[in-house]
Amino acid sequence: MSVRLQKALARSGLGSRRSCEKLISSGRVVVNGHIAELGSCVDPEVDKIQVDGVRLKPPERSVYIILYKPTGVLSSLRSQGGKPTVRDLVDHPQRLYPAGRLDVESEGLILLTNDGELTHRLTHPRYGHEKEYRVLLNRRPTDEQITAWRRGVLLSDGVKSLPAKCWLEKKKGGDPWFRVILRQGRKRQIRETAQALGLSVHKLIRVRIGGLHLGDMQSGEWRLLAPDEVQRMLATSLKSRRKKLQEGRRRSHNRKTAAKRSHSINVKER
Repeated sequence: MSVRLQKALARSGLGSRRSCEKLISSGRVVVNGHIAELGSCVDPEVDKIQVDGVRLKPPERSVYIILYKPTGVLSSLRSQGGKPTVRDLVDHPQRLYPAGRLDVESEGLILLTNDGELTHRLTHPRYGHEKEYRVLLNRRPTDEQITAWRRGVLLSDGVKSLPAKCWLEKKKGGDPWFRVILRQGRKRQIRETAQALGLSVHKLIRVRIGGLHLGDMQSGEWRLLAPDEVQRMLATSLKSRRKKLQEGRRRSHNRKTAAKRSHSINVKER
């Protein structure tokens, strides 16, 4: 069956669809002896597809693994400074890579998969997947600080963060645990937001991505997703994309309506 070339590459575990598009655009992909063009269609079972001179392997069975990443572990495939990576913690024969990242100081839910298409959906901002975190702060935030966090604050690079959902958890042993739900995926966003508000983060745990929950897993544990969890995750991804498209159409409609009203008022004033 014919599919877009970038989709075939992603399904074969070469990375996200976006990274596969870059492979094609750079001329590194050859199909049946000819340099491939972006947007072309192929049949992976019939066509000879090569990347950097190496023939593409048949698509692997899709694998989805949820891992509780401990602190001190890199959410990448390459070690830096001798630090362990998330791949070191998962004993599985297939080539897997993390769908998204967590800071080395942070812990919690991370997904490992060979499904490049799903990775693209989970990590691209236009799909707007919610990510939920438990954050242990150095002290209890004031009502004013919580309100500012919800509205968005100016970060160190001069860019204002998008509005976020956040609230203070019920007291547990006096520790000021804070919940934050983001749709934005800026690097170290929670830590920088806390710093901008005069707070600091002692511990940060990601507990949810979309409909995927960490549950009662312990640090360092991993497991394969059940088929119903995979289907729910895929369905959530499509739902998020449709919602974002609808929001875009609504904003476009409102802009056009406002422009027409402005034009009508100007005409009347003349």
